[in-house]
Amino acid sequence: MKGPLVSVIVPTRNNHETLDACLSSIVQQTYQNSELLVVDNNSTDDTKTIARRYTGKVSNRGPERSVQRNVGVRHAKGEYVLIIDSDMELAPDVVAACVDVVVRNPQAGGVIVAEESFGEGFWARCKQLERSFYAGQDAIEAARFFAKDIFQQVGGYSEEMTGGEDWDITKRVRAVAPIERATSLIRHNEGKLYFGRTIRKMYYYAHHANYYFAKNPTTSALTDQSGPLARYKLFLSRPTKLMRNPLLAAGMLLLKTAEYAGGGLGYWRAKRHADEERS
Repeated sequence: MKGPLVSVIVPTRNNHETLDACLSSIVQQTYQNSELLVVDNNSTDDTKTIARRYTGKVSNRGPERSVQRNVGVRHAKGEYVLIIDSDMELAPDVVAACVDVVVRNPQAGGVIVAEESFGEGFWARCKQLERSFYAGQDAIEAARFFAKDIFQQVGGYSEEMTGGEDWDITKRVRAVAPIERATSLIRHNEGKLYFGRTIRKMYYYAHHANYYFAKNPTTSALTDQSGPLARYKLFLSRPTKLMRNPLLAAGMLLLKTAEYAGGGLGYWRAKRHADEERS
């Protein structure tokens, strides 16, 4: 049985260091009935050249990945879409595992695939440990595989969001259809992870978080199901895991705390700027 067509969509921007491994993992999937679409955002390196080695379906659109993802879905011919970032690598059976889920439950609107981090250096190992706590956590993990009609029904990714958009669309899909899980793995290539760069990245995303919270109101970002207190509680609920490598655990907690500090500052500055503009 051939199975439904799956469109795999990859937004890119100056990703030549990780893109080859990403796209290679897609074309080597055990599930054959698929197409690959790459939506670039004005790359100045050889990202487009690498993409064209794997697919003729390479387009250009910006300014951010939510727009790129939506453009990819509009161009997709598949009944289902799998949307991943260009620093991710798929286990060989990811697409097959997702299709198996929706064949067993045709009502499913989305599928979550667990993610695992890897990279170079101490801080990448800390990030790998952190992400290992999230497997099976519905409040933290987000869907990446969608029924195209459900994706379009909920309006796709919120294009004004530059952070939190994965959780946002997962919540909206879950409101109209079940979200299931696949028994496979997506590997997230953190590369050479630098402490300061990671904090600046969190600051940038949190600076735009007002759009997310406007659409997903919460009594407190601190006590939200995916917020800081919930995550620290999750970490501390598994002391044996932390104590297997105390130095790595301490680094993970330090990095996460610094990320939240950077994110909090970004969010506060954005909110203050918005309040000043309204006054």
